[in-house]
Amino acid sequence: MSQRTFSIIKPDAVRNNATAAILSEIDKAGFSIVAIKKESITKREAEGFYAVHRDKPFFAALTDFMSSGPLVLMVLEKDNAIADLRKLMGATNPANADPGTIRKKFAASIQENAIHGSDAEDTAAFEIGYWFAGYELI
Repeated sequence: MSQRTFSIIKPDAVRNNATAAILSEIDKAGFSIVAIKKESITKREAEGFYAVHRDKPFFAALTDFMSSGPLVLMVLEKDNAIADLRKLMGATNPANADPGTIRKKFAASIQENAIHGSDAEDTAAFEIGYWFAGYELI
């Protein structure tokens, strides 16, 4: 059964000109792009998106980083999209990521780890709705 998930190519990967290579990895893994846009977000938008982490010590650094430059917001679709994207992304810490994963190939650190992906269906629904209006989803 087809499932949708949400993903962000983070500012570090955009800055390092890895966007096309990451999109190629996503395409090779069989995902369909339902919606995609490149934009810069404000610190306030980042704080709203990551509100679940508001009380964590990394919150300020995370929201500063995510609002530091352009990023690519995407809605992706395929069977088992959430689990498959998380596997393709690799561990949050690129040092622990499996060979061939996006983070192993393109990430520099736990914070600058190239890509975000939803971790569950309810998270994906929130994240898609946060960045995309219904009419933007093909």
